[in-house]
Amino acid sequence: MRKPFSNPWWVVAGSLLGLTVGNGPVMQFTFGVFVKPLSEAMQTDRGAISGALLAGLVATGIATPLIGRLIDKHGTRRVALPAITLFALGMAAIGLLANSPLALVLMYALCGIVAAGQTPLPYSKAIAAVFDQRRGLALGIATAGVGLGTMLMPMLAQKLITTVGWRGAYIGLGLVTLLVALPAMAGLVTRRQDEGLPQRAQAAAKQAQAAGLSAPEARTDRRFWCLAVAFFTVALAASGVVAHIVPLMTDRGVPAAQATAAISAAGLALIVGRLAAGWLLDRLHAPHVAIVFFSLPLLGIALLLGTSDARFGVPAAILVGLGLGAEVDLIAFLQSRYLGLKAFGEIYGYLFAIFMLGSGLGPFLMGQSFKLMHSYDPALMVMAGGLVIACLLMGRLGAYAYGSRPQAGADAAPPPQATKAAKALDSVRQPSRAA
Repeated sequence: MRKPFSNPWWVVAGSLLGLTVGNGPVMQFTFGVFVKPLSEAMQTDRGAISGALLAGLVATGIATPLIGRLIDKHGTRRVALPAITLFALGMAAIGLLANSPLALVLMYALCGIVAAGQTPLPYSKAIAAVFDQRRGLALGIATAGVGLGTMLMPMLAQKLITTVGWRGAYIGLGLVTLLVALPAMAGLVTRRQDEGLPQRAQAAAKQAQAAGLSAPEARTDRRFWCLAVAFFTVALAASGVVAHIVPLMTDRGVPAAQATAAISAAGLALIVGRLAAGWLLDRLHAPHVAIVFFSLPLLGIALLLGTSDARFGVPAAILVGLGLGAEVDLIAFLQSRYLGLKAFGEIYGYLFAIFMLGSGLGPFLMGQSFKLMHSYDPALMVMAGGLVIACLLMGRLGAYAYGSRPQAGADAAPPPQATKAAKALDSVRQPSRAA
């Protein structure tokens, strides 16, 4: 008899819970709620405050490749559990120790380093290891947790700020992260995933994970840089808009509570985007799916540039959320199909680092645009151009190199070891699915 929690979908369930309080929902997407309270408390401008988020996300980006390498070497459990604990304590410490803009920047930077272990990296690696044919759907469901968190965490932060102030809000966010993510990672995501599977299945899974490029090989591969540049530009646009949508709308006369609802709407759209992208990735060529979802934030930015009517703030946020919803699962899926699973953690770390750099520069660019030009429009124009570049790069990726479903008419056949490994993995999983 199979032991409890040996079904791979429990890994997906645990990832969904863990990513609800991931680094994005807790550190990044609540930031817009804190911008004005922090500016008023520290008597500084929004540009200086936005520098804290930039420091945090850049620190996460720098640390993520190292975390990925450690996960490849030591396993997800040994790395992720301490990182989650430190990330939660770091968020709480911001509320206790941030007394000046400089202190705020330093605290976000320190928190960002350990936040690398609470990114989608450990969850995506765990899912990619146990799914092949339904990998897109599994990643979509799991990373929908980011959307759920983006919808819930800003509302929680706003409620906490109203009741206990911004310092108490940071402490509350840290406590929630600890209570949700730690049990999810320990009890579901890393609970002996091969438990109950026959030895043949475990051997096939290891064979599939051995196929792919090493990290040095990936860094010189054209497809790696297509993915890197595309996700940098999309992250720049999406995170910039989401982080400043609250002050942008309140500047147009919308009450703070109603403006915060725009972030929640983006979070709900992010969930829809995650699930839709995951379902489509298993059925259509992934670059085509990416082009569609990267075009949606472009439409949202066009709405913000084309009118100053505050009523269009929520629809714009929804369009940006739909595009943002596809990003994280697209990174993992495209990497696994074009670069393989051999060095998944480290390569994903590089891609996610570049993604984080874009995520940090987006809010900073928006803040500086408002500071220097008293308008968000110049930054929005730059972001729109970046989205066009991202769509063009997706069109240059070509055929899948790894996986059980290479595209017909491809200009390059998948490596024999990748196809053999994927077929072996599917053959041993088929009886379990039938049962």
